[in-house]
Amino acid sequence: MLLQISRFAAPLAFLAAVAVTPAAAKDKEAPARPAQIQELYACRDIADPAARLACFDREVGELANADQAREIVFTDKETAKKTRRGLFGFSFPKLGGIFGGDDDADQIKEIDTVIRSVSMDKSGKYTLVMEDDAVWVQIDTTKLPRQPKPGQKIHIKTATMGSYFATIEGGRAIRLKRDR
Repeated sequence: MLLQISRFAAPLAFLAAVAVTPAAAKDKEAPARPAQIQELYACRDIADPAARLACFDREVGELANADQAREIVFTDKETAKKTRRGLFGFSFPKLGGIFGGDDDADQIKEIDTVIRSVSMDKSGKYTLVMEDDAVWVQIDTTKLPRQPKPGQKIHIKTATMGSYFATIEGGRAIRLKRDR
């Protein structure tokens, strides 16, 4: 009896996986290219060399005009990565790969940085300003054995419910949120 069930289970599992794959792939579709880029790429399909060159010249001109008018923005992978890192700690909706990649695959989950300044409020919670001007505020009541100091290295990683855990030079973790 068990042998008969296993004969059917494997093909059914395979069919279920195949049926789900197109739906998952649809959710991960690449963002649409700007019209200016699509029109430029369309020039490659023109067979006549003179017409193809004229098409390229025309579309590159249009692309340059759109760039100059700030209707289209170009970036490279490294710049996009720096932008994502600079926004670490802020909550944004899914941006459809606006920073050069898949939102989930390219999401930054942790950073290492250096503290530039430290202040403490009346309740004993820290406000930390990082070397990149990011401001982080402590949201838990954890007391640190040593007060953080400028120049110390800090590791910040994603926690739950929009908060982040931070350890200063490998010490005790505190919970933070990005303020600005």
